[in-house]
Amino acid sequence: MMEVKKDILWRVNLTFLGLLFFGILILGRAFYTQRVEGSYWKSMGDSLHTKILDLDAERGTIYSEDGSMLSTSLPQFNIYIDFAAEGLRQKSGERFFHHLDSLSTALAGLFRDKTPATYKRELETAYRNRERYYPLRKKVSFEEYKQFRDFPLVRLGRNKSGFISEVKTKRLNPFGELGFRTIGLYRENAKLVGLERSFDSVLRGTSGKRLVRFVAGGVMMPVEGFEVEPENGYDVVTTLDINFQDITHRALLRKMTENEALEGTAIVMEVATGKIKAMANLGRMPDGSYFEKDNYALRTSEPGSTIKLVTLLAALEDRHVTINDQIEINGGRWTIGGRTVADDHHGPQSVNIKTAFTQSSNVAMSKLAYQYYTQDPKKYYRHLSRLRLTRKTGIELNEEFTPIIKNPNKAKYWHPQTLVSWGFGYELLVSPLQLLMVYNAVANNGKLMKPYLVHEVRSYGNVIQRNEPEVLEEAIAGTSTIRQLQECLAAVCTEGTARRPFETALYRAAGKTGTAKVNDGTYKYRDGVYQSAFAGYFPADRPRYSIIVIIKNKPRAANYYGGTVSAPVFREIADHLYKYVTDQQPPLRFTRPDTLSYTLGGSKQELQHLARHFGFGYSDPFPGSWRMATLQQQTLRPQALPAPATQVPDVRGMGLKDALYLLEQNGLAVQVQGKGKVVNQSVAAGAPVAQGQPIVLYLN
Repeated sequence: MMEVKKDILWRVNLTFLGLLFFGILILGRAFYTQRVEGSYWKSMGDSLHTKILDLDAERGTIYSEDGSMLSTSLPQFNIYIDFAAEGLRQKSGERFFHHLDSLSTALAGLFRDKTPATYKRELETAYRNRERYYPLRKKVSFEEYKQFRDFPLVRLGRNKSGFISEVKTKRLNPFGELGFRTIGLYRENAKLVGLERSFDSVLRGTSGKRLVRFVAGGVMMPVEGFEVEPENGYDVVTTLDINFQDITHRALLRKMTENEALEGTAIVMEVATGKIKAMANLGRMPDGSYFEKDNYALRTSEPGSTIKLVTLLAALEDRHVTINDQIEINGGRWTIGGRTVADDHHGPQSVNIKTAFTQSSNVAMSKLAYQYYTQDPKKYYRHLSRLRLTRKTGIELNEEFTPIIKNPNKAKYWHPQTLVSWGFGYELLVSPLQLLMVYNAVANNGKLMKPYLVHEVRSYGNVIQRNEPEVLEEAIAGTSTIRQLQECLAAVCTEGTARRPFETALYRAAGKTGTAKVNDGTYKYRDGVYQSAFAGYFPADRPRYSIIVIIKNKPRAANYYGGTVSAPVFREIADHLYKYVTDQQPPLRFTRPDTLSYTLGGSKQELQHLARHFGFGYSDPFPGSWRMATLQQQTLRPQALPAPATQVPDVRGMGLKDALYLLEQNGLAVQVQGKGKVVNQSVAAGAPVAQGQPIVLYLN
């Protein structure tokens, strides 16, 4: 009996030990699978999943009318390696290890971020781990990528090398903030503005498709042969001229900085066509600098005295007066309905209407509007409507504000005193672009042109769409009215409120000053914020360009009149544009000490010649041939420019000829974008020089 019990007990124990051993074996295998082979089986599981991704098309380029790139896409490459590629694993990785040393050296020489030994160690580790989508380098430039394609192993192709490249694009404005708010800048998941926004569907193109397979870690790897190429976006050619834009931007910035102004805009339009040649917008930042943070050219405000042109046009066209008729201004004060309208200065009892306009009499213009249109305000409103001041201009920008002008047909919103306010520019909101359109029409002998920014849309150089000048009104008024308006506008610049800014000009200008108290929600009339304006055209006898400058000054600024703030900006812009009208450059004239500095660079001999030619002070005791010089107070102050062959020289401020000579002498491969002088370089000054290294020069 005992023998039987022992036999049964032995069998039970043996079975228990067997089950225990088997359980331990299962647990061990599970641990091994999870901890040791986990990444392998996970990648196998991931590889069973595929997904179709959208491929972004290359965004079209925005050009100026002269062919300069205003906004463009530069390709960037993300480079990966599939270390499980069959070509790398053949013969125990013979191909990979044969090229490893030379590849590591080449990568270190190109990217300069690691030593050859570090590259070699990291590549060996990734190879042993069979990484399927190893990120070698991201955001590789096109110039770097061209060199990379010729590296050892890489040049054998994807199947043999395992190298995979993924193309991304980076949007760039080569001219920086020039016209930034008008042109816009594309950023993924960011709000678009300017032409980038209004022409987004044209620039964007059509997305393609790509089949990807998930590998270890959820990384997506393209499946070769399963791809639909995207269709690139169209290019947009604007009417802007980058030289005009630069001139306009600098003139506006200089005056706003001097006056510590809050915001401002300046627009240049071609009289005969309505083409916008420049549109600058500047707003003051918290640190006191200025940036194109909004398109003030399209925002509405009370225009002040610049609207007096419309008041005079209505009275002349309806034959109520001529510019030689006398009008009572009562010494510059007029009380009506308990309200007093006053001029900025005490005047005579009566003047002729031309003088009242040139001296910007609020009383005279208010009286014209009130006296002749109180019984029929709709007639005055029809003039506003005919001039397209009651609606948007239709320019190709989505940020344009809708003007606000009371309609006398709607009695609920109408008040007889509104005509008094309209007469000198209050109780109506219009944009600077709308006002410029009206002044441009007077310059164009009454023909009202639609302002436009886009000249052509192109695909690979072929014109898809072309915009031609569009006439909105053949004549905003009769010939006699237009001639009288032109006479008054010219007189403003010779004997009126803009006499001083133009008394030494080489050409005759025509225009109207404006100064208005600001009441925009942020500021009230009582805060003492004034908007300075000047709108006009030049040359007065054969107008080529119309210009408007509007600047909102800081509270209680000492200088805020349109004739002393905005008219000088107009003058500076017109002085520079004068050469495009007459093919001659106005002589240099220094009417006051120059407090701004200008930097330029070049050879020592050329700077000496420049100083002698213009009579600048110049002293140069330094050795060597190359200089950087600062021009200030009519004196050139040079500094020696070291250009050792081991470092990238600083060529900012140089002309292209000098910059090319200096950089190519050091063995750099130079590419150029834009025209003019060098304003930036893609490789920083002082960086180590590598023979054949690419460098992009951005010209202004």
